[in-house]
Amino acid sequence: MSTPTIFPPRPTSRRQLGGKIGIGEKITVVQDTFGKIFNEGTEFQRDGSQFDALFRDGDTYMVGGMTCLAIHTPGHTPACMVHVMGDAAFVGDTLFMPDGGSARADFPGGDAGQLYDSIQKVLSLPDAMRLFMCHDYGPNGRDIRWETTVAAEKAHNIHVGGGKTRDDFVRFRTERDATLAVPRLILPSLQVNMRAGEVPKDHDGRPMLKVPVNGL
Repeated sequence: MSTPTIFPPRPTSRRQLGGKIGIGEKITVVQDTFGKIFNEGTEFQRDGSQFDALFRDGDTYMVGGMTCLAIHTPGHTPACMVHVMGDAAFVGDTLFMPDGGSARADFPGGDAGQLYDSIQKVLSLPDAMRLFMCHDYGPNGRDIRWETTVAAEKAHNIHVGGGKTRDDFVRFRTERDATLAVPRLILPSLQVNMRAGEVPKDHDGRPMLKVPVNGL
């Protein structure tokens, strides 16, 4: 197993507080795609250097005395990762709670087939592995939840559980995604997220967000 690419420190507020931000190395694909959509120009670096570390599939890293594993899980976006820490895995947008199913795969760079394959990586972890969600929408009015297990997902996930095939998933996901509206905050979120949480600024240093006329 390898270790992630580490960029030199920069005098930012997160550095002053001791925090670091790591992300999947394919953030460069996201930066290139949306750098063009938002007409960011050559001054916007597309090499992932806004982040402190870039993770590749199979990279390990330390949190205190714990060895953690990064697993590349594309499909929702090219840069999605799952992080396994002890008996827990943080799955990002790769998978939702069993009654929530899975994330959409129709954003630029997304792919329903890749998402299915990525979900299978998660479901290949030990049955008792705890899974922590990035999002939950409380289907049917239930209380918000954030934790489940591999076994529960395999048995009950409404999109991939119970032995659903890749073809079934791709057909369902593609048809469903075609009915979904563009998320309300996607335009500002993308511009900030691809800069590791920094709000873009104009040439005079004022915070500025762009709205493409043709959308995404």
